[in-house]
Amino acid sequence: MRLFRFFTRPNYAQKLSLLATLPLLTAVTAIAVLVAYQSRALAEREIQALEHQLLEAKKAELRNYVTQARNGFSFIYGRAQPDDATAKTQVAQILSSMIYGTDGFFFVYDYDGTNLVSPRQTEFINRNWSGLRDENGVPVVDEFIRLARGGAGWHSFMWQKPSTGESAQMVAYVVGLQDWRWAVGTGVFIDDVLASVAIARAEVEARVQRTFIYIGAIALTALIVVFASGMMLNIRERRLADAKLKELTQRVFDTQEEERGRVARELHDGISQILVGVRFTLDNARRRMARGDHDQALPPLDKGLNNLGTAISEVRRISRDLRPGVLDDLGLGPALKALTSDFASRTGIETDFSTVVFSNRLDQNSKIALYRIAQEALTNIERHASATHVSMDLRGHVKGATMRITDNGIGLPASQDRSGPGIGLRNMQERIEQLDGTLRILSSRGTQGGTVIEARLPLSHLLPPGGRADAQLLP
Repeated sequence: MRLFRFFTRPNYAQKLSLLATLPLLTAVTAIAVLVAYQSRALAEREIQALEHQLLEAKKAELRNYVTQARNGFSFIYGRAQPDDATAKTQVAQILSSMIYGTDGFFFVYDYDGTNLVSPRQTEFINRNWSGLRDENGVPVVDEFIRLARGGAGWHSFMWQKPSTGESAQMVAYVVGLQDWRWAVGTGVFIDDVLASVAIARAEVEARVQRTFIYIGAIALTALIVVFASGMMLNIRERRLADAKLKELTQRVFDTQEEERGRVARELHDGISQILVGVRFTLDNARRRMARGDHDQALPPLDKGLNNLGTAISEVRRISRDLRPGVLDDLGLGPALKALTSDFASRTGIETDFSTVVFSNRLDQNSKIALYRIAQEALTNIERHASATHVSMDLRGHVKGATMRITDNGIGLPASQDRSGPGIGLRNMQERIEQLDGTLRILSSRGTQGGTVIEARLPLSHLLPPGGRADAQLLP
């Protein structure tokens, strides 16, 4: 609550603190953003260089494998004719036997797209794979053929690893045997390269986060120093201002209560008596007309009598709400009991009231505050809670006095700030804060939900017996 007020309604000292801290925060934020940007940019260049070096090493390894393979069958291919089936079979057997590592192998496709050699994935052999694409839509075999027609080339794509069956990124080097219209190549999976690059990026991100933490710690220390200095300079003025504000607010509440008492007396002594007189007049008219022949006038007169009776009851209810006389005459306990009884009869909601007699007494301001909080809580329950049972408990203890109001309704919305936008809840909070008390609101949604409103007053508002003549027993 106080933090909310600090940012929405700052006083003069808080404005000075904000004026001192905002430039500092702006500077620290700009420095943090610049450092993070420069760090990431430098690290990205280093990571790209590392990735390039690793890929070049992989490509050099592939080129060496292909060179060794060509040296292994060049004596056969160099003397063979384009249609020499025996030579082709021999070369295919040589390439089929050239497997290395856990996933390394040579593959051969003719320019029509038919697979001729695939020792680790034999299900590909003697099947046409023209138009084959990987999971990202990248052409595979057609690209092999295009590179082979051009002499040689590199190609990167997603391919299933023979050892695990999982899809991974592969880089392949392909050469063309133009006389036989063959695309011969081999590939290596670069998931280890990608993993190394990902680890390097994660380390960079961790370094950037640590830098942010260091900068944040420095900024927090500076802010603490600024706020501490501001509090030391303005604490006395703030205390005086808060005390004056409390006194002024209390005077406003006192004035409101006096005005409500005056209006209540006027309603009871003026309007109520007039309405009673009107009722007697109408009743007399009804008796006179009943003795005559004016039967058609009886229903309107009866209705008027009923309306006047309702009006009288409403005026009396408003009078009790504005300033219940039982609060001044008998004390807070009887006033709350009358309030809950009226609430139960008016709404049909089952209502229980309990209290514990004790010897201490509440001052006048505390009685009024607790009564108004109870009024506001019951009004909210009637309008919004959809409750079937309400209980109110009032008791004193060694630390002061506590009033607890519980219902079995639908509870408060989860997104509602209970100390903020609700007018009723804000009124309760302000009333209890003026007496240095606390207000707790507990709520849960669902079939087993409900709301608990607990108002606590400190011991300073409980007077010993015989202290003040107008201080009544709490219960």
